[in-house]
Amino acid sequence: MADEKFAEFVAASLAGLLRFGHVLTGDPESAADLVQEALARTLRAWRRRPIDDPTAYVRKVMVNSYASAWRRRRALPMADVSVAELPTACDGIDRVDDRDAVWRALAVLPPRQRAVTVLRYYDDLSEAEIAAVMGTSAGTVKSQSARALRRLEALLAEPGLARTPHQRERESGGAR
Repeated sequence: MADEKFAEFVAASLAGLLRFGHVLTGDPESAADLVQEALARTLRAWRRRPIDDPTAYVRKVMVNSYASAWRRRRALPMADVSVAELPTACDGIDRVDDRDAVWRALAVLPPRQRAVTVLRYYDDLSEAEIAAVMGTSAGTVKSQSARALRRLEALLAEPGLARTPHQRERESGGAR
């Protein structure tokens, strides 16, 4: 019976969890892996005891798993890549250019700041709901959100990030 209920939950919420994972990780394959891991952990917990809000529980597992993976990767030697060197989208549509710049800026944020930003502005959760998902206080959510927004503002003001080659070409009067 518990497994049937879990299967119903997964069928109803999988698309939303995958979208959340994609925004959190910035990569659809990583998102699928993250969701799969979170659902496996959730099923184990589901079999032990009832979960009041399974969506919030899975999101919390996703955020914690993402942050742990990010910390493990940071411990490994990494190439020194500046934000300005990240790939850009050049398809001639300013909205796509802007979205690309935001994606690249989000990718630079630490995992907790990125999670707070995604939960707040993508999933439209309140500070209390975000605190519950992340297992922290509302005050921590506020401070992480403020830090993330300041960092995003600074990143988006950087010429290499905020302006794609297409936009720079148009601003300089170059041919399209």
